[in-house]
Amino acid sequence: MSHADGERAKEDAELRLQQLEEERKNVGVGITTKFTANYDAIEETLKSKTVGLVTLDEMREKQKDAVVQREHQIATENYAQEESSSKISAPKEEKSDCQKRLLSFAFDDEEEDEEEVVVPPKKRLGMDPTVDTSFLPDREREGKVAQLREQLATEWRTLQEREKNEDINVAYCYWDGSSHRKDMRMQKGNTISQFLTKAIEVLKKEFTELKTATSESLMFVKEDLIIPHFYTFQDFIATKAMGKTGPLWQFDAAGEIRVRQDAALDCGEAHPAKVVLRSWFERNKHIYPASRWEAFVPNKVYKNTIDDLSTI
Repeated sequence: MSHADGERAKEDAELRLQQLEEERKNVGVGITTKFTANYDAIEETLKSKTVGLVTLDEMREKQKDAVVQREHQIATENYAQEESSSKISAPKEEKSDCQKRLLSFAFDDEEEDEEEVVVPPKKRLGMDPTVDTSFLPDREREGKVAQLREQLATEWRTLQEREKNEDINVAYCYWDGSSHRKDMRMQKGNTISQFLTKAIEVLKKEFTELKTATSESLMFVKEDLIIPHFYTFQDFIATKAMGKTGPLWQFDAAGEIRVRQDAALDCGEAHPAKVVLRSWFERNKHIYPASRWEAFVPNKVYKNTIDDLSTI
């Protein structure tokens, strides 16, 4: 080898070393630039999604999501660059296929995001049919019970309204120390006050002291109980209330019957109601039978014994 050839080889080697050094520097700068850009993008995404105070676990979760999102974005950009470079030499058919694949990739990504948002409904575990759960609250069972209760209440009210319009015969007598027996047709829904008003129209033709009387000046006495004027006949018929000497709900009495020897038989007999002037009662309330009369008390049980009837 000549001296000139040696010098040329030495210059080629130095030139090659310079090129390798420049390539190494360019590669280092590119990697650093890409890493810095990637880090800045992740930090910017994390700042936009983090507002206010968050826990350490939430911060780590958001960092993880930001890194995954950035990696997905970089992969998409690289894929798009590769596709754009291949478009130059690829035929039109391949170009359309690439577009379809790109669109398909975008839609799949959107579907994955939607699937992540949807929360699956909670499944109700089946109950063991052999276990008694009647003591537990059950909305469906309670709803059926409430519906049945309302239905029965409606039927009962309908029945009561129909019964109130039924006619009954009320046996009564005007009592002024002796009995003056009368009968009157009334409806079960009529009140005692309505009955007394109608009775005055009949009795004042025969008894002069009743010409100026009103329902408030009269008393309605049934089975030795003074009944308030606001009660209806249906109230006693529906409850089958008992008085001191018989049932209050039997108004169609055969007559004034008293069985003194056996109080049990006396309880089974219904006597005509008495229509009495309050003024007469105030003058004679210490004399039998007014001495036995007392005000009606709802739900009170009147025990009829021979001792109770000993004053008759």
